[in-house]
Amino acid sequence: MPSSSANLWVLLGLGIAGILIMTKKLKRAVRADFGAFIERLQLLPPPQPLPPKAPHPLTGLSFAVSDVFDVEGLVTGFGNPDWSRTHEPAIRTCPVVAALVDGGATCVGKTFVDDMALGVSGQNKHYDTPTNPAAPARVPGRASSGAAVAVAAKLVEFSLDDFDVIDYSYGIDTDGGVRLPAGNCAVVGFRPSHGTVSLSGVIPVSESLDTVGWFAKDPSVLRRVGHVLLQVPYAAQCNPRTFVIADDCFQLTKVPADRSQMVTKAIEKLYGRQVLRHENLSDYIKLKVPSLKTFNVFQANGDGNSSPLRMLVNAMQIIKSYEFRKNHNGWINSVNPTLDPVISAQLRETSDLSDADIEKCRTIRIELRSAIDALLKDDGILVIPTAPDPAKLESKESYSMEYLIQATTLSSLATMSGCCQVAVPLGFHEKCPVSLSLLARHGGDRFLLDTVQSMYTCLQEQLDTASKPKVSSKAVTNEESANVAKEKGNQAFKDKQWQRAIGYYTEAIKLNSSNATYYSNRAAAYLEIGSYIQAEADCSQAIDLDKKNVKAYLRRGTAREMLGYYKEAMEDFGYALVLEPNNKRASQSLDRLTKLFQ
Repeated sequence: MPSSSANLWVLLGLGIAGILIMTKKLKRAVRADFGAFIERLQLLPPPQPLPPKAPHPLTGLSFAVSDVFDVEGLVTGFGNPDWSRTHEPAIRTCPVVAALVDGGATCVGKTFVDDMALGVSGQNKHYDTPTNPAAPARVPGRASSGAAVAVAAKLVEFSLDDFDVIDYSYGIDTDGGVRLPAGNCAVVGFRPSHGTVSLSGVIPVSESLDTVGWFAKDPSVLRRVGHVLLQVPYAAQCNPRTFVIADDCFQLTKVPADRSQMVTKAIEKLYGRQVLRHENLSDYIKLKVPSLKTFNVFQANGDGNSSPLRMLVNAMQIIKSYEFRKNHNGWINSVNPTLDPVISAQLRETSDLSDADIEKCRTIRIELRSAIDALLKDDGILVIPTAPDPAKLESKESYSMEYLIQATTLSSLATMSGCCQVAVPLGFHEKCPVSLSLLARHGGDRFLLDTVQSMYTCLQEQLDTASKPKVSSKAVTNEESANVAKEKGNQAFKDKQWQRAIGYYTEAIKLNSSNATYYSNRAAAYLEIGSYIQAEADCSQAIDLDKKNVKAYLRRGTAREMLGYYKEAMEDFGYALVLEPNNKRASQSLDRLTKLFQ
């Protein structure tokens, strides 16, 4: 017995040691993904349809979802442990998550949100704040900061052994919950027009302001997701006829002058100088939103001379707090949860407002939508900075009401008008990410997504040009420059920045049009964004230059298969097999098509 007892204690000790080791591994795993994730899960898409039907539109993509969206069997946490403790698991998955999974994407986890999606900077005192991959010493953003971090971090650990790339993620945007984290973390972020994406199965913050927004590293992915969620009918792409540069908005931030100049140059290059127009947006709003003249500015400010933009923020915060209390005051009063002091202050400051005050704010919102629609019409784009520089982590500023107001001043335009907005990263300044935003009228979502995809490569080219030394001490031949561009393209491709990769490969081709690899590589990027005709053309050019280019045959075969040219695709896979008899991809593709058409 003593011997047996001793063995038992040894086994128990080993078991405890194993648990401690596993706990350490799990802690490392949490920080390996920059603290973006609250919970891991895996929702797999349905099987692919057989040819000639098109594959699912989001095939091959993985995504994460903020912890305000219901997933069947899981408690939706809302960034607050008291909320998690007092709520049951969701009985069904919300329609937005279901639509993305049905569209071919894999959901891999739930991401961090700040306290009840009301926080100031993406910091949450109940949990560890996610690390901003673009600027680790700065705050990650607002409500959906974990979702932005998941995309910005590129690689996140899916399990102890496997790694996965988060192609996109999505969260809730009430007053900047997606746009501000996108700007802070140097990713692309989209807020759709209010009411265009279902909010069913999403914990409400302020239903008349809430939208479901999403993040991506590349605008082509942003656009693919948009086509699934917005369910917009196919239409020919429409080029913008007006770009309105809001000069006074740029004066509110530290965005360097050269970045706005880059935007101007990109617009001129793509659409011509005649489309550019400059506007003092505050003066325009003051003229077109007459209800602001009689609006009593937020009592806490006591400043009757606030600018029109500042008054928009006040009206927005009043609506948000009023609707939040209407939705959740019963729970707050019964549970008495622990809330961030800044959040408690937000709710207290609007607790004694009358119905007449709320109605004034709603009138301002209606007038602002009409004003923005009149300014932009169907084919106009408004250009503004996304936000001021992100505050430093754990600083007094990052928890203050003043920072909340400063950070949301520019985001109030889309929130209050209900129009759509996309935040686009444009390099760094003094180690902080720089982000500019494009806005289109309410309902112009597809137009805006098409525009940002068309402009993105040109904007990045302008950024790259500006970052190059003005004088080079060493002459570089076209061939060497082309190879440098190709390597940049390869890195962009590796980072899943397809449009940027296409831009670099195009630059390489312009410098050296006799290199088959450049065409073949550009074709691979075109395949990723579904541009199969361009991919086929590039592969044909590569094959003309190099008859033994196996990758070009494989990529052309894939493009032709997606276009429905199955016989020609089989021929390409056959040629690849002749050149490389052991090529598994060619063999499997040829076998698959042969079986389908026997």
